[in-house]
Amino acid sequence: MKRNIKLTISYDGTNYSGFQIQDNGSTIQEELEKAISRIEKSPVKIIGAGRTDAGVHALGQVVNFYSLSSIPTERFLPALNSILPHDIRILQVEEVDEDFHARFNAQGKIYCYTLDCRSVPSVFWRLYSVHTSHTINVMKIKQGAALLEGKHHYGAFCATGSTVKTFVRIIQEIKLEQSEQIVKIYFKGNGFLYNMVRIMVGTLLEVGKGRIEPETIKDILESKDRKQAGPTAPAKGLCLVKVIY
Repeated sequence: MKRNIKLTISYDGTNYSGFQIQDNGSTIQEELEKAISRIEKSPVKIIGAGRTDAGVHALGQVVNFYSLSSIPTERFLPALNSILPHDIRILQVEEVDEDFHARFNAQGKIYCYTLDCRSVPSVFWRLYSVHTSHTINVMKIKQGAALLEGKHHYGAFCATGSTVKTFVRIIQEIKLEQSEQIVKIYFKGNGFLYNMVRIMVGTLLEVGKGRIEPETIKDILESKDRKQAGPTAPAKGLCLVKVIY
């Protein structure tokens, strides 16, 4: 009997060339498929909710695959975690409807970007945050972030070479949380373009450093020109927090 199995996964992306299988370097998808195939005793392909780039982390990535084995659903979690690398962990296993598709059924995603604002970067945050040596104005970043919310053409915040049909997306919320000298920026949207969050963060940092005014965000959006936005922030500060269904 064929079962559709949904996995919620957490991983440290530091040592991987991204989520999707590729020719060069180890990937999250490759490691998952090897582990699942070992349990299933036959080759298995997974469907991911989305791709994360090299160095990007996840707290709540989602995949699904079709199982032909008789292993009880609840046994997948300990079985897979016993053979996966220590930087990939299965958090939840569910049997779902046959037509569930991790990517096409997703209604949105939440990402978090973490900044270390200490004068000397923390050794404990070094793999999961980006240190900024400049003093940043959090209130100005909030003002600029508010202008990014809503339904817009985000062409200026997409890496060149993208082949998407439309650059229009809806960002429901961008919120900042500050604890001591760690600043986290959360992005909730119905979908994200290639490098979109990292380019938005790079642009907001330009605002926070006083290099551009918050109101300039409106002009950048209207330009639809990638060259008008800020630099692409490094990958290691980004984490996929949740896929919304």
